[in-house]
Parts: sequence; C-alpha cells; structure tokens
Amino acid sequence: MTSQANPPKAKSGSMYAETVTIHPRHVKEGIFRRVKWWLMVVLLAVFHLAPFLRWDRGPGAPDQAILADLAGRRGYFFFLEIWPQEVYYLTGLLLFAAITLFFMSALAGRVWCGFLCWQTVYTDLFVQVERWVIGDRSVRMNLDRAPWSGAKLAKKATVHALWLAISAVCGIAFTLYFGDAFQTLREIFTLQAAMSTYVFIAIVGGFCYLLAGYAREQVCLYMCPYSRFQSAMFDEHSLIISYEAWRGEPRAPARKGQSFDNRGHCIDCKMCVQVCPTGIDIREGLQMACIGCGLCIDACNAMMERHGLPKNLISYDSITNVNGRTRGDSSDKTRIVRPRTIIYTVILAAIGVGMALSLGTRRTTEVNILHERAPLFVQLSDGSIRNGYTYKILNMVRQDRVYGLKLAGIEGATLEVVGGVKDTAETELAVPGDQVTTLRIYVNAPEGAILDKKNDITFILTDKAEGHTVRSTTLFAGPGR
Repeated sequence: MTSQANPPKAKSGSMYAETVTIHPRHVKEGIFRRVKWWLMVVLLAVFHLAPFLRWDRGPGAPDQAILADLAGRRGYFFFLEIWPQEVYYLTGLLLFAAITLFFMSALAGRVWCGFLCWQTVYTDLFVQVERWVIGDRSVRMNLDRAPWSGAKLAKKATVHALWLAISAVCGIAFTLYFGDAFQTLREIFTLQAAMSTYVFIAIVGGFCYLLAGYAREQVCLYMCPYSRFQSAMFDEHSLIISYEAWRGEPRAPARKGQSFDNRGHCIDCKMCVQVCPTGIDIREGLQMACIGCGLCIDACNAMMERHGLPKNLISYDSITNVNGRTRGDSSDKTRIVRPRTIIYTVILAAIGVGMALSLGTRRTTEVNILHERAPLFVQLSDGSIRNGYTYKILNMVRQDRVYGLKLAGIEGATLEVVGGVKDTAETELAVPGDQVTTLRIYVNAPEGAILDKKNDITFILTDKAEGHTVRSTTLFAGPGR
C-alpha cells in the first residue's frame, strides 16, 4: 500500500494499482517509538522464553508450565490441566480475548494493531534489520532503484539471511510449546527430531518470513478482518490518531525561523507519511490503513519543535476534544466511563467470573456412556432383557481411584462388567490416575420391569474416597408391550 497522497497509477485497462514497496523512515525520538521498542522486546522475550518455564505437577507429569501435549491429549497452563472434553474453556478464552479487543478499541483505538499485534512486532523487527544492514529510508529506496551489483547482492543477501534466521527462531519457539522445550530443542539441533517437527518449523517460519518480510502492510489491509470493522468499535470519545486541520491549514513549506502568521502550522514536510508503516497520509483523515501506532505524532512533534511551534499538530485524542479545539474550546471532555465501556466491562466480568467458577468447581471425574446399537437388546432364555454399554471413566487427577458403580431406575436390574464380577448391589472399579478406563458392561433386567421400548436407566458412579457421585441417565431398550 502506498501513500494515498501519491497513489500509484493503474496500468491501462487494469482496475488495480501496482503495489509499491513501503520503506518507513526511522523515528529517532518520541514516546510512541520508545513504547513500541519496549513492547517489542517484552513480547518477543515472553514468546521465546515462556516454553522454558517449569511447573512441578508431581511424578510422571510434564513439568513445562505452558504446554500443548498433543500425544497425551492435554493442555497445561501452570496449575491448570485441560482435557479434550474441556475444549469449551478455549472457546471462553477466545471470547474473552475478542471482547477485550473491542474494549481496547473503544478506549484507545487500534492500540492492539499499532503496538501488540505479532504482525506489527515482527514487521518492525524486519524493518530494523533492513535499517541496520542497508540504511534508512532514502538509502533503501536508492538501493532498490540501483542496478544489480556485487554490493547490492551482498546487502540484500545479508538482509534475507537475517530474516530467515529470525523466522527459523520464530518457528522453533512455536514448536517448543508442543513438547518438552529442552528435549525438543536438543533434538532439533542434533537432527534427531521427527520430520514433522522440521516441517512444522518450516511452515511457521515460512509464514513469518513472507508476512513480515514481504506482505507487511498488505496483511493489515487485506488479510486481517479487524481493519474492516474497526470503526464500529469507536465512538466520539475513543482515542484515535487525528490531524488538527483547524491549526495546520493552509499548509505550505517553511524554512526555520520563518513567520507562521496568516498560515497553518503544517509545513508539508511529509514526515508523517514517510514514517507511517502503511504509507498513508493522516492529514486526509482517519483511514482503514491507519494502525494507530502514533509514529506520525513523534515525527510531526520533532518538526514542530524544530520550528518553535506547539506540539501535537497530529494528536492522539478523541474526536470530541479535536472538535472542541476547532471551536476554540480547549477543555478535556474525554470520558472513559460511558455506556459502551460499561457494557464491555460487564461482559468481560461475566465471562471471567463464569470461567473462574467453572474451573473452581470442575469435576475431576467424567463419564461417557455409549449404548450398543446392534442389537439394541437381547432376550435371554430366562426371559430377562439384556442391554450392552461401553462405559468410559475419565480420572482427571494423577492419583489412582476406586469407584463404586450401581444402577437405579429399573427394579431388579443387575450389572455385569466384562472381565469382572456380576453384582446386584454395587460393583467396585479401580481406575488409574490421569487415564481413561473403558469398560464393557451388560445390564440385565427382569422382563416384568421393562414396560416400554425405551426406558431410562441411571448409572451412579461414586468416588469411594471423597464420596463424589456422577449420575448418568441413558437408554435401556426392550421389546415393549
């Protein structure tokens, strides 16, 4: 995407303009640039170092604090252990993240896009690599226009080699979340890892290389849906990047020390355009391509200071305050507490409390029953009716447990565990810790007790040590009358 102030011309007969590479200029000073540097360091450090954090879960359990154990079908996050049956927690987490994004947008515009998004972080890093190897904006642009030579080839090769190294580190770091980090890292560098591991690294690293090295702002403009509906998240009190046209117009070039009487403060230096990572001209108003990074503010403030003019010709403020200053009212009317933010806060609180209560009261024993479908029932020689079931017990703690299983709902029904004993009262079952135990069960019921083709029968599983019970009602099929 190029600056909308100087859009490329479409070729004759084509409906599309040619994509031109954007070379953002370096902002040497300013609070927004400093915040972006600090957040880049923190986010990259968290992403790459988090797999090496340890958490003691006892003997036989993985001690990696954050782990998606695909082989063991578990997800670990410090003290939490999530089973596949509890995927709804992931749904709740994604919903919480989405509402948080809306809340952040209502308060501070596209602060996520400008400072926290991984696409922004890695693109910033890749651009900085270009700057270290080649130079700032004008040098990079001249190199692109220059004919190929040994020096150009060497610089381009160095940049791409560093990009590939960063991408490989990104792919490896992502892979470490799916296995023990220390062991996986050792296997990767000693070439002992499975081929699937190297393919996974290549896929993640390849996307990092392509998106941060080549696609860059195209991801924000065409691939990310957030830019398309961001305006629905804003209101008149949301903090956004704004050009104060009442003060800047009419714009015109100016020399240092020149009087600014009877003219605007904008000197038309286009620094705001040159530092923009998406190449827009903020002076044309809020645009979909603006990611709210604030670098244009830093660049403009530096120019204002050089000419002895007040800062914040480009401001990070609400439309209410910008319009107020246009009318000559300089009072700050930005409101954080308003209906939109209250609603988002209530929703976030409800989701957070709901997930906390669910985690705090979650059962550590789960049961799944599957009725045999062919045949639905068998009538034995003594006239009794037999149904078959597959009964699964999920012991979600790491200690072995002993359970008692009995029936309710059909008078005189007896339970028989294949490989176990037949019991009319209660069957005792030993279930290993942190495992799923699958049992084949037959239930026999007197013919006189079965009145319909479909009857309800309840399996009652009781933890012998703690007394917790899990009741599961299912179908008992019969011939009917």
